[in-house]
Amino acid sequence: MAIAAFEGWNDAAEAASGVVNHLGIAWESTPIAAIDPDDFYDFQVNRPVIEVVAGKTERLVWPTTRLSVARAGAAPAPATATAAANGADPAGPDDGPERDGAASGTGLDKDIVLVHGIEPNMRWRSFTSELVQGLTDLGVETVILLGALLADAPHTRPVPVSVGASDPKLSATVTAPFSDYKGPTGILGVVQHALAGAGIPAVSLWASVPHYVATPPNPKATLALLRGVEDILDAPLPLADLAEEARAWERGVDELAQQDSEVAEYVRTLEEAKDATDLPQASGDAIAREFERYLRRRGRRGEPGGV
Repeated sequence: MAIAAFEGWNDAAEAASGVVNHLGIAWESTPIAAIDPDDFYDFQVNRPVIEVVAGKTERLVWPTTRLSVARAGAAPAPATATAAANGADPAGPDDGPERDGAASGTGLDKDIVLVHGIEPNMRWRSFTSELVQGLTDLGVETVILLGALLADAPHTRPVPVSVGASDPKLSATVTAPFSDYKGPTGILGVVQHALAGAGIPAVSLWASVPHYVATPPNPKATLALLRGVEDILDAPLPLADLAEEARAWERGVDELAQQDSEVAEYVRTLEEAKDATDLPQASGDAIAREFERYLRRRGRRGEPGGV
């Protein structure tokens, strides 16, 4: 199993890459590979990052796509805070030390390959072929692709998550609505198409981020994508402080909106449109499915009253 996200066009408010960052830290994943960036990235667009301490250059991090693995087994203790940045080492076999010690497990019955990518600037077909071949060599049998897009979505309502799947069995595991779309795509769509051609089932989850608060981070959208991944894995994931951070983010946006009457009115218009659209979907069956999902998660986390 692999979970992948790519910074850039596919990653509004860094909500999708935030999931991979979050899981990599929570699971203490171990870096295993990185794509050579020279063939795929324009370094005047995606510049390398240098770290200088006390006048001394400590390291140089090249922009690229990195793979790490989180091993199956006992999960680590819950974290006290959600990290905001990926701690992966620089690209290339000689560009940094390996992480010491054994990594904690995911709490799942399978290893998870985490792919934290940056949308390439060129040679997308070669890039995709190399990535898919790498996942094949690692024995990956299913891929969850995560994306986020800017939309007319009010920040006060649950984050809409849409689904695209190449396999009917994967489709059945997700309660989110399926997307209908025809138009330009990012590297996420290209990778999903290539995975289907290689016979690797893939499902994509897309979170709709309010376009009027597009500045990262957006913990509410990241949390919504994590919930979608939980549905596919049918297992609870470490959430750390994401729920509280999502509430704090929403309160902060509320305060900003109240300071501008035009923004506040616009949000109310979006809320009315969203509520009118969602009302027919609030059926008894939908509510029952959501309640069963909640009880299943409580039971797996060992909370009282679980089934």
